[in-house]
Amino acid sequence: MNSRQRVIAVLEHRLPDRVPLAELWIAPEVVRAILPESRGDGNELAEYLDLDMVTVHTMIYEEDEVEWVDRPRRIFRDKWGALQISPREGVPVPAKPARIETPADLAGYVPPDPAASPILGKLRRLAEKYPQGEKAICCVGESGWAPAVFLRGGLENLLMDFALRPAFVKDLMKIGTEYYGELYRLAAAAGAQMVLLGDDYSNKTGPMMSPRHFEELVLPSDAAVVAAAKQAGLYCIKHTDGDIRKIMDQLVGTGIDCLGPLEAVPGMELEKILERYPGRIAVMGNLSIDLLSRGTADDVIAETRRLLATVSRIGPHILSSGNTIAPGVKPGNFLAMIETAQQLGRYPIQC
Repeated sequence: MNSRQRVIAVLEHRLPDRVPLAELWIAPEVVRAILPESRGDGNELAEYLDLDMVTVHTMIYEEDEVEWVDRPRRIFRDKWGALQISPREGVPVPAKPARIETPADLAGYVPPDPAASPILGKLRRLAEKYPQGEKAICCVGESGWAPAVFLRGGLENLLMDFALRPAFVKDLMKIGTEYYGELYRLAAAAGAQMVLLGDDYSNKTGPMMSPRHFEELVLPSDAAVVAAAKQAGLYCIKHTDGDIRKIMDQLVGTGIDCLGPLEAVPGMELEKILERYPGRIAVMGNLSIDLLSRGTADDVIAETRRLLATVSRIGPHILSSGNTIAPGVKPGNFLAMIETAQQLGRYPIQC
């Protein structure tokens, strides 16, 4: 199998020739530590390490893709017209004041044009580079939740809206829902085979909103975006941090093909998820970021072997970290995870 066939086999809930390896995102610092001459692009490292997936991110911006408001403080306006604060490299975070505060703001809001997104050119270049399935090509994006967080200037404002003005939230969520529904159609035409939805809904103890609020205000957006992606011919992976057991049935019910990468927290063991939804879902993850950052290489090897033996063996499973390869991850630990999986991850798995 080539990489695209391998990943698709898992997303179709079949066992491939070996466990696919992928990461949602790899910090430029880690990339350069392993490839000193690199620009810090995670896709360069994916090729060097023979990972099975390359990614294009809708929520990470190049320096020339945003309107800088205060460059020394790294404050910019994103594609939504919302303020964000960016590290030198990596994922930005929302900033105040909110772009949309009132119903009048919402009524007058003009969303960005999906056809103008720079990710489409990036996807085309990857499709040209890997025409025979040498890598699976994944668009990492969102649904309605994350844009609503950005437009409201932060999570706390949006969660207050859940309680005080739910009708406003429903209208706000339509912005991202409609944008991404169209963007993923264009992404499929540009060469993507799959989309990974990165909206986070939970912390380590459970969802950040009540299950009732999730079902009423968030789930319709996810269902619509997943349906649009599937109609475009894309496979769909759903990431969220934290303990999602209270909303997992609803997420699986949207028609996603895979859950992950999932955080390594109690109750979210991947083998239990496979048992809970036999034949309905694949899983991705979930080697602890804390272990990759603070553990030893021997610790990482032992945990990788455990995941191979308890999750990959029964599959379908894409092995990855429990989130991303963050700046604090020890490069040697990341290499230990990859090398162990490549050595022992061929089916039938014997570790």
